[in-house]
Amino acid sequence: MGAAILLALAACNPAPPPREEVPKLAVDAGWPTIPAGAKFGEVSAVDVDGEGNVWVLHRAGRKWAEPFPKEPIPEPTVFKFSPEGKLLAEWGAGVFVMPHGISIAPDGKVWITDVAREQVMRFSPEGALELTLGEQGVTRQDASHFGRPADVAFLPGRVLVADGYVNTRVAEFAPDGAFLRDWGDFKVAHAVAVDDRHIYVADREHARIAVYDHGGKEVASWPSPAGNHTYAIKPLGGGRLLAVEGRDGADRNGAILRIYSADGKVEASFDIGLPGEDASLGHDLALDGKGHAYVTDVNGGRVVRVTLPTGAAK
Repeated sequence: MGAAILLALAACNPAPPPREEVPKLAVDAGWPTIPAGAKFGEVSAVDVDGEGNVWVLHRAGRKWAEPFPKEPIPEPTVFKFSPEGKLLAEWGAGVFVMPHGISIAPDGKVWITDVAREQVMRFSPEGALELTLGEQGVTRQDASHFGRPADVAFLPGRVLVADGYVNTRVAEFAPDGAFLRDWGDFKVAHAVAVDDRHIYVADREHARIAVYDHGGKEVASWPSPAGNHTYAIKPLGGGRLLAVEGRDGADRNGAILRIYSADGKVEASFDIGLPGEDASLGHDLALDGKGHAYVTDVNGGRVVRVTLPTGAAK
């Protein structure tokens, strides 16, 4: 092969960036307690309710593979844990095909996205289906359809859906399911979060966090310092943000926690992944009121609890 061809190939395939070295953050051993015999598969999402209980969404015994299967997962996919990690309830058997996101609304209702069903569903805390948005199995970007919806967040009178893997927007609905509007131009809107001033979107394939005011006007863009994919975000207060990112800009696997200041600068970064290539993929996170962060690990088939360093959750 000629030198000119080799140089051209090298230009098209640049060397990956050096592996980012950040401190390891230990996980809390023994949290949670998984019942014997449970098919605790790919763990996709986590959230914390007003009482501190931790809700975990997982694909019991099922792995992400396309084309998606048609049949629902027969085992329970929603686990509710006490703050101490004891299993309090489980439900969702025979409902979801490829569950993705779980969000607990301020009123305690449980909102779940399913990327295979192309639907967003609201449940009672006991698991009774109350509302379904979207047409099952139909992909479109309009007022009554989704394109692999990923995540849900809440403002007064508004339900915000990160939509998603195929669509390129945040779609807004009234709590009763009436379509309000949509906005944005994202490349995999993987997560959405809010605080008292801003809406934050994990614009995953653009390797950034997009920041908007509550009217949907973009006010800032925070790129990952390593070019990582941002998978999940949660406000820490005062405009600060906690994010989980893929480990490196080259391969996107792993699990890095980052704390962003209100101006988008990185205050701290921590590695919480399992050792080994492709062993972990941080996917979602949640916060409680006691300085703990809960992170789901799709590749590792686990949800972990870590204690943020003193002052991190101020």
